[in-house]
Amino acid sequence: METLSFEFPAGQPPRGRALVGCVGSGDLEVLIEPGLAGKLTIQVQTSVNGSEQRWQHLFARMFDGQTPPAMTIDIHDFGATPGVVRLRLEQGFEEIGHD
Repeated sequence: METLSFEFPAGQPPRGRALVGCVGSGDLEVLIEPGLAGKLTIQVQTSVNGSEQRWQHLFARMFDGQTPPAMTIDIHDFGATPGVVRLRLEQGFEEIGHD
């Protein structure tokens, strides 16, 4: 198991929270909560050792050219593919956009 931490510039915090996915299914779980203004923090707990660069590239592609809301994102991964990770994150972002 590895725990990885990432940080990106961000705007203002969202109002909502979201929990999407289920780590028990061999997938991953994403918890999104409002963070501190100006900062997006991501913590990944993964069963795949040595995957930090893959995660860094995935997040860099997702947030390139945009200013995401200030969030704290906790990801519990059980070997999900990058496509599944992106899908779960997008599901969470959609959820926090709803009142």
